[in-house]
Amino acid sequence: MKVSFTSFTLNRFGRALRGWAIATVLLPLGAAAQTAGPGIVRGSLVEESTGQPVPFSDVLLLRAADSSFVAVAQTTEQGTFKAVSLPVGTYLMRVQDLNYKPLRRRFTLTEAAPSVELMGLKMTAASATKLSEVVVTGEKATVVEELGKRVINVEKDLGSVGGTAANVLQNVPSVSVDVNGAVSMRGSSNITILIDGKPAGVGNGGAGGPRLDQIPASRIAQVEVITNPSAKYDASGGGGVINLITKKETKNGTNGTAAFNIGTRDKYSGNLNLSRKQGKATWTAGYNGRDVTYWSNSRSAQTALIGEGSARETVRTTQAGTGNEVHRNHSLRVGVALDLPKEQSLSFNVSPGTEQNLEGESQILTQQTGNGAVQRARGRQDLDVKVNILNYDGNYRRTFAEHKGRELTANFGGVVIDANVPVVQRQFAEAGSPQVAQPGTRQQLNLLGNIQFGQVDYTHPFAGKGRMEMGVKVERQDNRGSNRFGYTTSETRPDDFQSDPNRSLDYTFEQVVPAAYVTVQRPLNEKWSAQAGLRTEYTIVNGTIQGGAGIEQRGSLNQDYLNFFPSATLNREFGKEPGQNRLQLSYARRLNRPNFMQQLPLAIYQDPRSYRLGNARLRAEFSHNMELGHQLNLGQGTLTSTVFARITTDAIQRIRNVDTLATRLAGPNAGLVTAETYENLGRTTNLGVEFSLNQPLAKWWRMNASTSLYRAEIANNSFGNNRQALVGNVRLTNNFTIRPTLDVQVSGNLRSAQLTVQGRQLAQGQMDVALRQRLFSDRAALTLRVSDLLNTQRYRGEVETDVLRSSRYNKDETRVGWMGFTWYIGASKAKPGRIEAAPQGGGGFGG
Repeated sequence: MKVSFTSFTLNRFGRALRGWAIATVLLPLGAAAQTAGPGIVRGSLVEESTGQPVPFSDVLLLRAADSSFVAVAQTTEQGTFKAVSLPVGTYLMRVQDLNYKPLRRRFTLTEAAPSVELMGLKMTAASATKLSEVVVTGEKATVVEELGKRVINVEKDLGSVGGTAANVLQNVPSVSVDVNGAVSMRGSSNITILIDGKPAGVGNGGAGGPRLDQIPASRIAQVEVITNPSAKYDASGGGGVINLITKKETKNGTNGTAAFNIGTRDKYSGNLNLSRKQGKATWTAGYNGRDVTYWSNSRSAQTALIGEGSARETVRTTQAGTGNEVHRNHSLRVGVALDLPKEQSLSFNVSPGTEQNLEGESQILTQQTGNGAVQRARGRQDLDVKVNILNYDGNYRRTFAEHKGRELTANFGGVVIDANVPVVQRQFAEAGSPQVAQPGTRQQLNLLGNIQFGQVDYTHPFAGKGRMEMGVKVERQDNRGSNRFGYTTSETRPDDFQSDPNRSLDYTFEQVVPAAYVTVQRPLNEKWSAQAGLRTEYTIVNGTIQGGAGIEQRGSLNQDYLNFFPSATLNREFGKEPGQNRLQLSYARRLNRPNFMQQLPLAIYQDPRSYRLGNARLRAEFSHNMELGHQLNLGQGTLTSTVFARITTDAIQRIRNVDTLATRLAGPNAGLVTAETYENLGRTTNLGVEFSLNQPLAKWWRMNASTSLYRAEIANNSFGNNRQALVGNVRLTNNFTIRPTLDVQVSGNLRSAQLTVQGRQLAQGQMDVALRQRLFSDRAALTLRVSDLLNTQRYRGEVETDVLRSSRYNKDETRVGWMGFTWYIGASKAKPGRIEAAPQGGGGFGG
């Protein structure tokens, strides 16, 4: 937002005219996005040297989260000002007067405390009395810190926007993303991922639905990271909640962006996003496409003990592979939002899409039993995943002008996932090796899944500036369509397999979760406020597995349980200005339900010598989350410090064992077979501290730094030992404005080794560099970017048990050069620090 005013003599008429001009230009911009609220701010200005009132000065009120305009006021002849009907939230106040230096203050309006008084603010005289031009610039900060919550403005992040949601989260404090796209916060991968506050069937590095690296970052405006959610949120997600907020256009006419990006070694992506606001309706449409190829190499080594007593043998295996991954994604979006009479709004959205992931890897395998001969073989794995996805939702909102703060919302929606996942394994004999060629096999996983949800929420203010929120919700997941796991072998001709009915299964799965919640928030006095809530959820899970003929009952899954999830928050304000210096203590009970792939008891081979097997007996894990946070606002900077603890019982852990039976059945030269599965293993405890600093160091330089350090403990597990480790990570992002139209970002992150139930994942890190040049009077932007500049991003893991020791290394292509071009349509323009090109990414299917 940029407004210029021609030079004029400083007199009362000039000041009044300037205030009228600001209001005329800025009020329509704010009116499109703001709604009236209960907030009031009063104050007065005085000269620092004389104490006399300062009349006719302009007071701008901007939202702290994104510096968007909210309101403007002007001081009277007595130096007083007043702004009313402000929505609750955190604000930046800027006082503009050409005779004085700019004055800035930060304050917060809440339902409990909707009014603020800022009396006697001192204005310092400026050195000059004339100015050729006054420029008011509103620019979004990259990270906005709040206690228990962070808001990341994606369009400000040059290192991720235009890529995928997984890339966006790589630069988010508290969040870690591994090479497979799995997200964790403070050591827990039990994360709930929402889109615009609603479930979207997004998988966290798994194979059951759309993954984060298949959601284009061009759709995302902000990311909310909630480390300790209240009872208003679903209880699932013991590690926290990540809410991806999509872009919405409110300007009249037709507006939008068109972008095309090209990367080194066959990487292309593009998007077109349009909106048209006419009268009471806003129509939106968009397309996103991606066709990228990533190259990879991997190696692993295993040493296992087979047998008992004197018959025990040592088996050593190694495996090295090179391959590539191709990701092709296409999605459309169409929606409409309607403004209805009596403070009502209604919207509908639908988004169909297709995804195809192709992976191929050539492998060299060796095995040695005891001191015997080394057997060698060549292998090949091919994967061709095709997924059709349909997202839809509808939303209704009603406010009440006669009852400020009262609100009713209702929404419904769903996701349909139709996936076809074939995995083909082939193994060939090496010349001069006793290893014989094995017949090719194909595993075929078909999935037709549905997620449906409906929710109603109501907010009611009550006496004493308090507020009560309540709501009900039902969510259902099922795959009662054509779902089959087929196993075929005896490849007589290339890709010509014969079905094995003894190993081909039909399966069904259904989970229904009705829920209700209530929270109450109220101030205890001028400095203290509290919130308490309770959520109840009833979980019903049913599943069956049958033989290929649909007759023989092979197994069933039936679980149902009722749980209560309390939450509480206590907040203390320090200092004269609300939100300037505060302390917050919070508690919440959460759970993690096993997902579909964790419970599906089918042996899905990842390569000829290892497979993954679900556990139908897997139970939900429960956690107690506690957090003590302190936030201090220092001018334009924010310092946040947090002490946190999470105690999880019946922790769901991934474990790897030697499948002795499968190894012996495969024969002496076929190779060692290992199995990965999931078990409820004891208790985990993460206790640590976290710091985050968002600070401008100069007019052209802004820095965001964060670090987390915690003690991770896995105790009372079936392995009979307690394991502990000190884990830390650090992030640093620097944004530079080299000249008014050129922005540069340098960012890096480093994560220490992490503890697993049987071993650890070793340290990893990377550094990115990006720049963006705005062109044609901000009608276009050119982006250049290099991800993982030092080529250090890789996965290294270790497992060590009494009978198995293994190490694994995987290196995807992460150092990629990107060039992108974006054209802005209609009223849209490239903004300072904003980028919408230069994707990055990697990772493979299946996690």
